[in-house]
Amino acid sequence: MNLAAEKTGLPPFKPLKQKPPKIKVERKPDGSIYVASEYPLDSMRRSTVHILEEKAAQHPERNFIGERDASGAWTYITYGEADRAANAIATALLARGMGQATPLLILSGNSIAHAVMMLGAMKARVPVAPVSVPYSLMSSDYSKLRHVFELTRPRMIFAEQGALFERAIRALDLSSVDVITREGVPEGLQGLRYDALLATPVDEAAVRASMEKVDHDTVAKYLFTSGSTGMPKGVIQTHRMMMAVVAGQEALRTEEPDPNEVSQSLEWMPWNHISAGNISFNGNLSAGGTVHLDAGKPVPGLFEQTIRNLRDVSPRVFGSAPVAFAMLADAMEKDATLRENFFRNLEFMGYGGATLSSDLYDRMQALAIAETGHRIPFTTMYGATETQGITVVHWITERVGLIGLPLSGVTLKLVPNGTKLEVRVKGPTVTPGYLNDPKKTKEAFDEEGFYSLGDAARFLDPEHPEEGIVFDGRVTEDFKLSSGTWVSTGTLRADVVAACSPLLQDAVVCGLDKPYIALLAWPNIAAAKAVAGLHDSATPQEVVSHPKVAAHVREALQRHNKAGGGSSTRISRIHLMIEPPSIDGHEITDKGYVNQRATLDRRAHLVERLYLDEAPEDVIVV
Repeated sequence: MNLAAEKTGLPPFKPLKQKPPKIKVERKPDGSIYVASEYPLDSMRRSTVHILEEKAAQHPERNFIGERDASGAWTYITYGEADRAANAIATALLARGMGQATPLLILSGNSIAHAVMMLGAMKARVPVAPVSVPYSLMSSDYSKLRHVFELTRPRMIFAEQGALFERAIRALDLSSVDVITREGVPEGLQGLRYDALLATPVDEAAVRASMEKVDHDTVAKYLFTSGSTGMPKGVIQTHRMMMAVVAGQEALRTEEPDPNEVSQSLEWMPWNHISAGNISFNGNLSAGGTVHLDAGKPVPGLFEQTIRNLRDVSPRVFGSAPVAFAMLADAMEKDATLRENFFRNLEFMGYGGATLSSDLYDRMQALAIAETGHRIPFTTMYGATETQGITVVHWITERVGLIGLPLSGVTLKLVPNGTKLEVRVKGPTVTPGYLNDPKKTKEAFDEEGFYSLGDAARFLDPEHPEEGIVFDGRVTEDFKLSSGTWVSTGTLRADVVAACSPLLQDAVVCGLDKPYIALLAWPNIAAAKAVAGLHDSATPQEVVSHPKVAAHVREALQRHNKAGGGSSTRISRIHLMIEPPSIDGHEITDKGYVNQRATLDRRAHLVERLYLDEAPEDVIVV
């Protein structure tokens, strides 16, 4: 039995085939701390598409990507088929004179066709710019889509479903732009069909010549920041950045993977973000695994699709946002067959985007123990669009909330900033800059060439830094109360959502120059209905105004206040909001992350109501 099991009396963890922490720490007189891994970075592959060719040669008949067709059955593309299809797309793009200066804009979500277009473009050295689907389908003014279009000036747009994206496409100036669809060409547009590109006879010499020019400095993609404080910035993504993450993860392995073992995974996160589009996609490709595309999402009405898929797919690794783990735990606690299939091949779980609450961690471990007799390790990776993954929890720990330690080849620089340590990073995973924006590029890096993330972090134990680093909120979001007390917004936000679980989905923290902290929060309507004993037909307004809901929130926050550390964490008032976060108002990203500053600005009238001398009826006084 391992040490953690001896201490807790719980069963041991399933082994995690990764190396233990081994870091070097240098402290400077100005208070700055430099942290790096002592594990050397493995040799880096040349590019994503060179890995594709390698795997296609080794396992041409192995399934690469699976998706459900219109009938609901799984359909797959093999590694060999994907490589041949990418060669056809590359030939078609090269014949049109495309290259590094003529990007491909992808409006569609994850799909086999999306992957083929992306890989074909990379073979032709055409940068791929996958765009958040809500920019096209949820926005009312298409302002972010237009901004991305003007920034990239694409030569080609791929929208798999022509009719679905027609309004968004027509909002753009399409002169000198080819529009590619798989299903339906919008009327009046000079569109091309995906199948026609796919049928292009491969020019082996042209594709080989292009592949010879692909190297670490080749721009593979442009990914876009969430645009939470303005319009999205186009972050340059080179093959060096992506290959460095793959090499960094491989440097932590304790044993070589079995080449005949085909790992299965399930992916719902969008490919226009680094988590799924770079780290998971390239990791699966490097491992020669099979990724199943999940049309479900961790929201009521869609998570059922994820559950259905998990009845078919037994993943080796399962990663998602904490909200998905909460819904998955609910389902597995009621369904032993689902639980059995989920844990059958599972080696570890990964979470990201927010801190996993201790109660949810305990629920998942209880399910793991019931099914396997072991606990399952949880890992997490931290980074940004500009940096890829830079730290990872690669050892077994019972602590949730860590962001880990640096990947091989990466150096963290923790710089004193007020009461906190600001996170900066240098290494091969970091972007060379922003597309067509030298001013913002210069501002993003310090005098030593470290990129500043705007986040704060601290050691779990300053005397033992090898125990890991803890996320400590956003430097720019923290504020002072009128008393001069600092409020750590990111930490407090996670704590209050966890304290009220499962009643709150998210919250923003108010109190700049005010005498106390208050919250604007979005309730989990389904959970609130259950608390209030209301029928499913009850309106959101009826739910948030129900006295049982107010009492539940009040009691949860009173417990939080009692356990807290004074005025810096004590919540005095809260208002439950019905209107969802606005993407056009920059309040939320398509991954579901809420922006504190943008929400407070857009909802300033609600903030004012929180601080009236006499609390309005819709404000809960704690």
